[in-house]
Amino acid sequence: MAGPRRDTRGIVDAPSLFAQVRFRRREPAAELRPYLEHYWLIDWDLSEPYASYLVPHPSVNLVFQRYGSGDGPARAEDGQALEDTQGAGNAGFAEVSGIGLELFTQKLEGRGRVCGVQFRPGGFRPFAPDRPVSEWTGRRLPADEVFTPPAPPSDVLGPADEDARVAALDTYLLALGPEPDPQAERAMALVDLVRTDRTLRRVDELANAEGLSSRSLQRLFAAYVGVGPKWVILRYRIHEALERAESEQRVDWAELAAELGYSDQAHLVRDFTATVGVPPTAFAPH
Repeated sequence: MAGPRRDTRGIVDAPSLFAQVRFRRREPAAELRPYLEHYWLIDWDLSEPYASYLVPHPSVNLVFQRYGSGDGPARAEDGQALEDTQGAGNAGFAEVSGIGLELFTQKLEGRGRVCGVQFRPGGFRPFAPDRPVSEWTGRRLPADEVFTPPAPPSDVLGPADEDARVAALDTYLLALGPEPDPQAERAMALVDLVRTDRTLRRVDELANAEGLSSRSLQRLFAAYVGVGPKWVILRYRIHEALERAESEQRVDWAELAAELGYSDQAHLVRDFTATVGVPPTAFAPH
């Protein structure tokens, strides 16, 4: 892989987010790159609360989080203070975030720091081989319930130097000792094919490309990706539509719907609105 992704796919109103926080992607150690998309690092110091929105990728994330003393914790969409449930205080905490099925909303306030690990779709299972990845889908839970040895929030979040934080992530993930798994490699390759090949628009087409039955493909995705192949196909369509809506002055939605394999513009608009929460016309320039 040629370094971390540079696109903003999945981030709703990326320019607004980047104006509020320092956001960086960093490359993991070479031994980890077959399994990981990248590390993502965020720091903020806000005078007013800010809500960020993300259309989730078909990826599991390991997230280390810390919030400045006296500034109040960031809160999830339901308003619950995240570290209140973790008992971590200012030292921070680590959680595994399975694939989100709906628009993810995160309220940021005060000061804070996040160091995240985005696994490649299909790349998480070698780090937690005892359970299918679908078991984590739609869930956020303490990392210590998933990994042994426990995740070290202070080692990752504490250093002022960004390179030291990246090195701490490398050290911890390498200590987990992911074992090569041909089925994980197969799942990763198939999801990457969906992401890069626009002609693959149906589950049966993807199954045929790999010489699998549709049922075998479904089982592979449940065990190693965490969601079904149809969900992945649709999600990458919405990611592209969102990026186009935010980056282009004028989008021909009928033409884009045809490019993405939708039967008509109305179908794309319905999927987009159901996923993002607003119709694509909300992103039109004013």
